[in-house]
Parts: sequence; structure tokens; C-alpha cells
Amino acid sequence: MTLIKSISGIRGTIGGAPGDNLTPIDAVKFAAGYGSWLKTRTWNPTVVIGRDARPSGPMLEQLVISTLQGLGIDVINAGLSTTPTVEMLVPRYSAAGGIILTASHNPEQWNALKLLNEKGEFVSGDDGAEILRLAESTDLDFAEVGDLGTLTACEDGMDWHIDQVLALPSVNVAAVKAAGFKVAIDAVHSSGSVAIPMLLDKLGVAYHNLYPEPHGRFPHNPEPLEQHLGAIIDEVSNGSYDLGIVVDPDVDRLAFIDEKGAMFGEEYTLVLVADYLLSLTPGHVVSNMSSSKALRDLAESKGSTYSPSAVGEVNVVNEMKAKQAVLGGEGNGGIILPELHYGRDALVGIALALTHLAKSGKTMSELRAGYPQYYMAKQKIELTPGLDVDGILATIAGRYSEEELSTIDGVKITWLDRWVHLRKSNTEPIIRIYTEAPSTEEATTLGERFIKEIEELA
Repeated sequence: MTLIKSISGIRGTIGGAPGDNLTPIDAVKFAAGYGSWLKTRTWNPTVVIGRDARPSGPMLEQLVISTLQGLGIDVINAGLSTTPTVEMLVPRYSAAGGIILTASHNPEQWNALKLLNEKGEFVSGDDGAEILRLAESTDLDFAEVGDLGTLTACEDGMDWHIDQVLALPSVNVAAVKAAGFKVAIDAVHSSGSVAIPMLLDKLGVAYHNLYPEPHGRFPHNPEPLEQHLGAIIDEVSNGSYDLGIVVDPDVDRLAFIDEKGAMFGEEYTLVLVADYLLSLTPGHVVSNMSSSKALRDLAESKGSTYSPSAVGEVNVVNEMKAKQAVLGGEGNGGIILPELHYGRDALVGIALALTHLAKSGKTMSELRAGYPQYYMAKQKIELTPGLDVDGILATIAGRYSEEELSTIDGVKITWLDRWVHLRKSNTEPIIRIYTEAPSTEEATTLGERFIKEIEELA
């Protein structure tokens, strides 16, 4: 059982001892720290709350809402929702912040409090550190009875969010309706089991929802990776579908299955959307530096520009803002469209992908075959105590200083058709080694080469 406190929030397994797991006491402490932080920024804060469908969600929802009310903070409760919906509701209501109760792709025994600022974006590192400090403080000031916060329900959150998606100029509802698509959905009995059918109904898309009830008892590991998706792959392979749609429990990661039942590849979700958007108008695109080189190649082939960020959604967003990017995201299937909001959003990704499919006249497999073909390998090295990891990475950076090199997040070395990214884990005593090349074998061999170099330096 585990409790992980970080600058982006608190997550852990439900039950057990306070401080070791995510218990009611931990949820209250952390919500109190967040609420106290908000009160240092604005005199009368309002917070938007939403959750995915995990069985522990309603319990945590009550604890967090009551804690915030006890601090004198008004709460708008969106109930069962998606992460991007809550992110968009914060500015809709001019709220001071938001809390999303979700452990994203972790199994159902996990849950988390993810924290947003007044823009509906994840809090910064400095702000997260201050919230953690306040959560452990005994110097908290709760409201007297006449100053308790109010509670208001938001009952149209996902519907309103979908309407904002469909109002985008880049989403062609008429073209999608005319295409007569049929899709299969795997949303693991969570928020997407409700939100995706709502979106597809408005787009005129026929669908088979494998797991329609949002009870949060996931039918398989909820991370949208091929090894977990046998049921929808079989369904699409044996049916007459145009594609399969897969999301994680809070609907910020998106993966596709092509019409033949083959994985389109999470890394290529962002490439697919970029292909469409950059065909409308050139612009700048961003992904984190552990994402596929296919995005950079595609952007440059269309007369557009690309830059990488350090790993982490906050870092991607910061780079997007700095470069005024038209699109960004992560290779885990996260789509960030700043025209809508600065957060990963599977619903807008679905709408843009279906528009592209309808307007191109191609199948999903035909689109995928037209993109640069890369394959990724992910390896790691266990660290021994006292090892000077920073020194080792600095030595490797020096060895490859004549190559295209980045040290903003570990060490990344890029060649014409491949790259390697070495970075220290923030949560485990390991060095992660991500590689990409024109074949899986070449990517694996490249990783093994750098494992050997690191072992020689250790």
C-alpha cells in the first residue's frame, strides 16, 4: 500500500494507516492545505470539484467538499466528470481553483487529489511545494459557523464541455455525420463511458460501448496499452467498425484501434491530430522529449516548427505558451489544444480525429501508414546507493556534445532517424532509458548500448 505526495497532488491506495495510504485523514489534511493556500491568494475563493467513477470517489468527494466548506470556501461540485471538463469549468465559473479526484491510469484501489490553479491548469512546482507545507501545518484557520462555504451542483459539466469542443472551427460536425462512422468504445466503466457516447451522439456516430456502466470497477488494467486491450481489439477485428476508441478513467489519454483491429499507437494519437490541424494552417507544435520523433518529422514536412519540453504536462504547457504553439501533448495519447484549454483532453482529440478521418476519405490504417514509422523501447537501470548519477549523465553529454543534444531533462541525444533519452526517475532509484528508431530491434539495441556505457561509468 502506498501514499505518494508530490508537487502535483497526493495519490495512493485506499485504506490502511494514515500517512502510509490514502485515508480519510490524509484527504482532509491535503484538501485543507490546498484550501488554505487558495485563501492566501484570494479573499473569497470558489473551488470546482469533479471525480472519475472509482468506488472510492464519492467518499473522497464528501471529505474534500466538507473540508473546503469548513475553511469558508464555496464549492461547485461537478460530480462524475472528466479531468479536462473540470479544467474547463474552473474559468467558466471564475473559480480560484479545482480538484480532480482521480488516479488516472492507476488500478481502482488507487485514488488521488489533483490540483488546479485559477486558469484550470495544474499548479506549479513552487505552489505545489507550498501546499504540501500547509498540509502538514497545524496553523490552519477554519471558518466560524456563519462563514462556512456553500455547495452548488454543476449538472451540465460534460455536456457543456462537449458543446465547446463541437463549436471549434476545426471540428466539422457535418462532415463527421455524413461519413456514417461506426466505432467501438473502451472507457473501462468510468467517466468516458458516459462522456464519449454523449460526444458521439452529437456527432452522429454509431457506436458499441463495451463497458457502459460508470461504476469504476475496471474490467482490465486501465492504462490504454495494447497488452490490456484484448477485448476491444477482438471486437473491432471481428466487426465492421471504422475504428476503436480507448480512454483512461479520467479521459485525458486517448488511443485508437484501426479498422483492422491493429493498435494505431498512443504515440501516434498526437501525430494524427497534428496532421489535420497543420494542414489547415502551419504553426508550432510541442511534445515532451520522451515522445515520438514522428511529430517533429511531420511538422517539418508541413512547413511547421517543433520543440520539445521536459517530461510532465506542466512543462509541455509552459513550452507551448512560450512558443505560442497551436498544438501540444504527450506520447501517452494526451492532446492539448490551446484554442480550447491548456490541458490533455481526449474528447477534443476524438472530435478532431473523426473530422480528419471524414475529410481525408482514408481509413485509419491508411492514415497511419502515411506517417514516419518509428518504434520505441523503454529500459531501465537499477541504481546502487551513492552512485553519482548526475556525474555519469554529464560525462555522457560530454561524449556526445557534437550531436544534437538536450540536457533540460536528463540527457537526450538525437540523430537523423533515432534518439535516446536518459533521465533519473523522481520516484524510484533507477535511470530510465527511452529509445526510438526505425525498428523495435534497432531501438532495443540503442538502449542496450547506453546501458553498457552507464555500467562502464558506474
